[in-house]
Amino acid sequence: MNASTTWRRRRAIRRVKQGDGRPLKRFRWWHIPLGRALFYLRPSPDGRRPGTYAVDVRYWGNQSGGEVTAHLYLDGRHHARSTIPAVFPLEGGVIEVARSNFGIKRCHYVTAEGEEQQLVPDPKSREGKRARFERDHPAVSRMIAAGSVLMLVIGVGLNLLQIMEPISQVPPVAESLGTFNSPIRLPLWLNLTLAFGAALASMERALRLRYHWLLDAGGH
Repeated sequence: MNASTTWRRRRAIRRVKQGDGRPLKRFRWWHIPLGRALFYLRPSPDGRRPGTYAVDVRYWGNQSGGEVTAHLYLDGRHHARSTIPAVFPLEGGVIEVARSNFGIKRCHYVTAEGEEQQLVPDPKSREGKRARFERDHPAVSRMIAAGSVLMLVIGVGLNLLQIMEPISQVPPVAESLGTFNSPIRLPLWLNLTLAFGAALASMERALRLRYHWLLDAGGH
């Protein structure tokens, strides 16, 4: 772990506040449109981490000053809370929680040795339903995942072409490198359709906790 990562982790740990002991509420179907995500970390087989942890994130219901908050539960009781990105220290490591504009992009247990384990989503949540679909229909799931990447690659490529043209017309750039004229001119309706498709692709990837800083540029 480099110095920058260590500093960010320590800074995130300082934001953690003690929990109030309230019980964890079960996931209900109406929590899906409200943007709730719920993940579990079961006890370790070697007994070094005996408790069951749960990370509860609600985009619309658990906000603090406009920031989304992650809540950590231990054996069904509220243990700690922190604004996202969050780092919760526990036995043998930490739980890291981060999000993008499209959902949770990271919810992992990281050991002191650097090994990572993704937490398991609640079966009734959006992420849980997507994980079950992947188990039940692996071939179709892979096709959907590949289609999501393809949509994002197309979107990134078109954005680069559209950005390069005005930049190349800046006098200092034009004088040194010349101007660039994009070979692709898309109608407005197609631009909007591709943007919508890219948003859906990022949402699908968020359900699998997949994120890339370039492809999923709409996140943070």
